[in-house]
Amino acid sequence: MRRVNAEPESAAPAVGPALRRLAVPVGVLGSVIAAFAYVGAVDPNEPGHYPACPLLRLTGVFCPGCGGLRSAHAVVHGDFTTALGANALAVVGFGVFALLWTLWAARAARGRPLRIELGSVHLYGIGVLIAVFTLVRNLPFGAWLHP
Repeated sequence: MRRVNAEPESAAPAVGPALRRLAVPVGVLGSVIAAFAYVGAVDPNEPGHYPACPLLRLTGVFCPGCGGLRSAHAVVHGDFTTALGANALAVVGFGVFALLWTLWAARAARGRPLRIELGSVHLYGIGVLIAVFTLVRNLPFGAWLHP
């Protein structure tokens, strides 16, 4: 004898699995929001709150990350001009993160993995971009890129 299921089948997908698939993207976003909230509350422009860049301290050369905390602080406070002045590459990185996170969350909600396949040309291109940014910001004509 067949057993009759008392619960009718629903055409709508269950919400539970979608929420479980979003757990990791939401956790990552929560961590990033917490980090930005901390940097927004504790001003990196005031000395003594964060360690100095070791490369800058030892050599006087700005690394690609120099000014990144000041840039994040300015972004939190909505001052994008100051953020670009502190570290333009970091602002681009914040935007790229936001875009990739949005794609990741949307695909995760649908149960599809996010696959980013960068070839060697792309990776070398990113490396060259970072190297040129670092070089230009340390030359006299690139003073506008100093944090």
